[in-house]
Amino acid sequence: MNVRTRCSAVLGTLCLVASVALATASADEPDTPAQPDAVTLTDVAKAQNPTAGAAGPDDTVWIAERAGTVRVLDGEGLSDPVLDISDQTTTDGERGLLGIAFDESLAHVYLSYTDLEGTSTVEEFTVEDGAVQPDSRRTVLTQEQPYPNHNGGAITFGPDGYLYIALGDGGSGGDPHGNGQNLDTLLGKILRIDPSGGDPYAIPADNPFVDDPEARDEIWAYGLRNPWRFSFDKGTGDLLIGDVGQSDWEEIDWAPADSTGGENYGWSSMEGNHPFRGGTEPANHVPPVHEYDRSGLGCSVTGGYVYRGEALPELRGQYVFSDYCDGTIRTLQIENGQVTGEGDLGVSGGEVISFAESGDGELYVLNIGGEIQRIDPA
Repeated sequence: MNVRTRCSAVLGTLCLVASVALATASADEPDTPAQPDAVTLTDVAKAQNPTAGAAGPDDTVWIAERAGTVRVLDGEGLSDPVLDISDQTTTDGERGLLGIAFDESLAHVYLSYTDLEGTSTVEEFTVEDGAVQPDSRRTVLTQEQPYPNHNGGAITFGPDGYLYIALGDGGSGGDPHGNGQNLDTLLGKILRIDPSGGDPYAIPADNPFVDDPEARDEIWAYGLRNPWRFSFDKGTGDLLIGDVGQSDWEEIDWAPADSTGGENYGWSSMEGNHPFRGGTEPANHVPPVHEYDRSGLGCSVTGGYVYRGEALPELRGQYVFSDYCDGTIRTLQIENGQVTGEGDLGVSGGEVISFAESGDGELYVLNIGGEIQRIDPA
């Protein structure tokens, strides 16, 4: 397998994220982790600008499409829309339907999107017998966005049963409002809420800033520019975040399963391990577990998942991610918060906008042009 590869996709009209090539946060070169002998990307469906996916009822994967529709992927292919909010969202800038998640019981599906005014919105729908109940729709959380980029938008339930929400710094460039380091705004953060515990939600009592009058109670972690896809490792519960850089550095952030939250990932004082525009590294900065620069063909990290499937046993335990401009499917071996190996699978997903994980741990690659591909043994 290759440690560094070529670009097979160029940046198109949509760049939902921006900045990047392979480097490491360590001065030492990591080893190349064990890789499958041969991997292929199997075409399983064609969607309309897919942006996110989530494991749903009956071994399905629900696919969110940017314009506001949700389709169900099963063994027969991709369904007609089972949910359509396209009359209530907009796709200008980096906006649209950006995230989808199910709670643990699969009784509720959550959508994360920007409404017609550009406000980031998380809504809940009840699911009964695998079908969405449209009349059950309720708004859980909203956050105004000052600019049409850096919306974040990824959502997922953690191992603790709480809903985690990623929001970018509000957009423009260089974080002009200082949102990344400001604890009095939800922008530039990972949030943690309990949507079933209150109206419209409850704050978990052990969130890190609940006793800080100068901080928002919802905040779990901060110092993020545009967290473009995050996930929890099914095997360990560790949190991994792909955060898009401004000009020079893309980064992968990591937190252990036993974290009590409050991590400061540095933006906009830092971009990766590097002071941004003369910034000073915060005393509590949590550096990325991995970073890469723009000396290659990458420009915008797409966070993925730690592989926990059965089809590719050699890949199990490795973090799989990509880059929107490069498209190479890359891997990291992470042990105790340190990258001990990095490589790639020798395949390209094109303009990789997201990954989706099935209920049994297999991974799908989502190309913004529409292709949905499963990572399979060749």
